[in-house]
Amino acid sequence: MASPDRGLAVAVDAFIDELMSTLEPIASSSLSRSADELRKDLALDAFNLSAAFIDCDDSHSDLELAAFVIALEQHFPDLLPPETSPSDVRSAGIITGKRSWIAEPSGLFSTLVAVDQKQGTAYSSVYYEHALRMAHTAIGLDDYTSRFELSGVEKFRSMLLRTMKTGNVNSSASVATSGAPTSAATPPAEEDLPPERPLDELLDELDALIGLDAVKEEVKLVAALLKVQKLRAERGLPVIESSRHLIFVGNPGTGKTTVARLLAQIYRTLEVVERGHLVETDRGGLVAGFVGQTAGKVAEVFDRAEQGVLLVDEAYSLTRGGERDFGREAIDALVKLVEDRRDRVVCILAGYPDEMAALVEANPGMASRFPRTIRFDDYDDDELLAIFELIAGAQEYHLDESGKAAVLGFFADQDRGHGFGNGRAARNLFEASVARHAIRMVGIDEPTDDELITLTGDDITAEPDETATDPGDMATEPDTMPDADAPEPAEQHEA
Repeated sequence: MASPDRGLAVAVDAFIDELMSTLEPIASSSLSRSADELRKDLALDAFNLSAAFIDCDDSHSDLELAAFVIALEQHFPDLLPPETSPSDVRSAGIITGKRSWIAEPSGLFSTLVAVDQKQGTAYSSVYYEHALRMAHTAIGLDDYTSRFELSGVEKFRSMLLRTMKTGNVNSSASVATSGAPTSAATPPAEEDLPPERPLDELLDELDALIGLDAVKEEVKLVAALLKVQKLRAERGLPVIESSRHLIFVGNPGTGKTTVARLLAQIYRTLEVVERGHLVETDRGGLVAGFVGQTAGKVAEVFDRAEQGVLLVDEAYSLTRGGERDFGREAIDALVKLVEDRRDRVVCILAGYPDEMAALVEANPGMASRFPRTIRFDDYDDDELLAIFELIAGAQEYHLDESGKAAVLGFFADQDRGHGFGNGRAARNLFEASVARHAIRMVGIDEPTDDELITLTGDDITAEPDETATDPGDMATEPDTMPDADAPEPAEQHEA
């Protein structure tokens, strides 16, 4: 067995020592604990957390158990006496069943949230920061981090944040105490880029998007894996080389561009890329009309995406065309560049599911370079109503009850097959409804303010061809919403 990694011991000691330094001034007054009792509470939480994340995938390797012993033996000498081996831990069942511990907040964390709520402090935020570092370290003890482990960390993170939000505690607030650690200053951003954003803020924005539950889970797992790989690299541990390129599949209007933009910022925050900007292109941006020009065009697009994310919309269209078409030349150039620049550009290919499968089969190197596919399902009727209301609210309109029923009825009647417009269908319906509302207002003498901003069922009702999109047109148009100047709240539904 290789020498046990001491990363978990470092994370455990940091959790106990930093929280001890932060909380000791309020131990007796706010926590009703002596200093010794507080340290024991912290050690117990560190023990349970470490054991829970090792138990996440129900596979307790010798490397994990040896690291666990090194991290906790000084705090629990009776349970982990000198010379305790991984076999001893396994036989005693010390780890087995511990995964259930991360489903609910510990007593100590709940107390810290209550104190923060009462005093306006953020002690629970310090707990959150160090507990997550311990969690990521624990699941990164083995070379391979499983999906069960990544999912466990994400559920734990969400549970802590949910507990803090329930207590009206800001997870990013500073701790009002002299013993609290201070965060490092954010390095200045490049002039043409917005400031780098915290990972939790980006994941909160992802969670705020309507629907897309499966997409959100996949993106969070990608973020958690990158976090683990970053920690392993910092400790000089081997990191399994894995492709970061992705395939997005789904109908238009399902948020692919919005999620890609968030992913680009997540990659920047986790130091996968330096700039984290999103460059969008399609067949027209990659394929030239003359021999020898296509490879140069593809290279130019990659140059623009340097240290960011490249989104190729309707990527399957590169396989179309006759014998003299240069789409396949673009595919070959793209496959070469995603390999040559894998440390500098993340590439996302987007399009319909069946057509994207054909694209992957068109080049032998495509499947290995794009191993992960994220599926964007169509929105259901209630989600489309919520999208409609989001767009309407940004323009200071709202629906009355008859309007809501009409919107639901309209989408219930739509064919959800290939090419269904989803978010853009909601925008098209909204724009048509506003036009009919304006005609209706002309016929009213001195309409009230409420009448001027209220869309009723009569405004929504329309012939299908007024708002539906021809599937044949959807196959070639860009996967972005019309009206590039649309208000920010509606941006979710660009793609």
